[in-house]
Amino acid sequence: MGKGGSLSDSVLKKILLSYTYVAIWIFLSFTVIVYNKYILDKKMYNWPYPISLTMIHMSFCASLAFVLIKVFKVVEPVSMSREMYLSSVVPIGALYSLSLWLSNSAYIYLSVSFIQMLKALMPVAVYSIGVALKRESFKTDTMANMLSISVGVAIAAYGEARFDVWGVMLQLGAVAFEATRLVLIQILLTSKGITLNPITSLYYVAPCCLVFLFIPWIFVEYPVLRETSSFHFDFVVFGTNSFCAFALNLAVFLLVGKTSALTMNVAGVVKDWLLIAFSWSVIKDTVTPINLVGYGLAFLGAKEAQKKTQLPDDEEQGRLLEEREGEGNGKRSESQN
Repeated sequence: MGKGGSLSDSVLKKILLSYTYVAIWIFLSFTVIVYNKYILDKKMYNWPYPISLTMIHMSFCASLAFVLIKVFKVVEPVSMSREMYLSSVVPIGALYSLSLWLSNSAYIYLSVSFIQMLKALMPVAVYSIGVALKRESFKTDTMANMLSISVGVAIAAYGEARFDVWGVMLQLGAVAFEATRLVLIQILLTSKGITLNPITSLYYVAPCCLVFLFIPWIFVEYPVLRETSSFHFDFVVFGTNSFCAFALNLAVFLLVGKTSALTMNVAGVVKDWLLIAFSWSVIKDTVTPINLVGYGLAFLGAKEAQKKTQLPDDEEQGRLLEEREGEGNGKRSESQN
C-alpha cells in the first residue's frame, strides 16, 4: 500500500510540475502579446514601428542565446556546415522575419481578440502547404475540418466591429509565412536529422532575421525614426518586453518532453480565450456574439483535426508511468530475491 501511495505521489508531482510549466507558458505568451499590442498601438504607447520592435527582440534574444550556449554552456550548439546553414537555416530565418514583421504590424490595425481568431487559420495553412509540398497526403475528412475552421474564421471576421482590410491582410500573410516556415523546418532540418530547441534556434536563426529585417527597416522605418527627434529609447519598456519574449522561448524549452499534446492544445485554447476576455474587459475592444460563434466553430473544427494526431492525455500517461515504475520496482525486487 505504501509503495502504491509513493508511486501515486511521484506521478502527481510530475503532473503538477508539467502544469506549472504550462501556467508559466500561458502567462508569458499572454504577456508578450499584450505587451506588443501596448507598444505598437497608436492609442497606447504609440510606437508604431513593428520592424524596429522585432529587430530589438531578435538582437536581445540572439545575444542571450549566445551567452547561454557559449559562456554558460546550458545547451550544446548543433554541428552544422556552412552549406547546411545557407541552404536550410537562412530560408527559415527569412520566413520567420517576415512572419514576425507582419504579425507585429497587425497589432496597429486590429484588436487582440480578432487577431487570435485569425490565428485559428494556422492549421489550415500548415495542412494546405504540407499537401502542396507533398509533406501531407490529401484526405477528404481532414479537408472538411479545415473548411469548418475557415468558415468559422470567416463568420468571426463578418462580425468584427473594427474590421480593417489592411490589418487582416497583414495577419493572414503572417500566418502563411509562419505555416511555410513550420513545413520547411520538417523538410530542411528534421528530415536531415537536425533538431533545434528554442535556444539553439534563436542562436542560429535570430542573426539571420536581423539581416533580413535590416533591409526593409532602412527604407521604411529608419527615415521616420531619424526625423522623430523627440523619440528616446525607453530601456525599461523595451528591455522588459524583450526579456519577456526571450523568457517565452525558455518556457517552450522547459515544456519540451514534459507535457502531452493534449496539455499543450488545452493550454493554447485557455490562452486564446483569456486574451479574448482581456481584450474585451480591459482594452475595451468590441467582441460581438458573431465573433464568438465564428471562433467557437473554428475551435471545434481544429479540435476534430487534432483528434487524429493526438497523443495520450495526461491521465493516461500518468497510468503508463505508474505501470512502468511498478514494473521497474518489481524487477528490482525479483533481482534482490
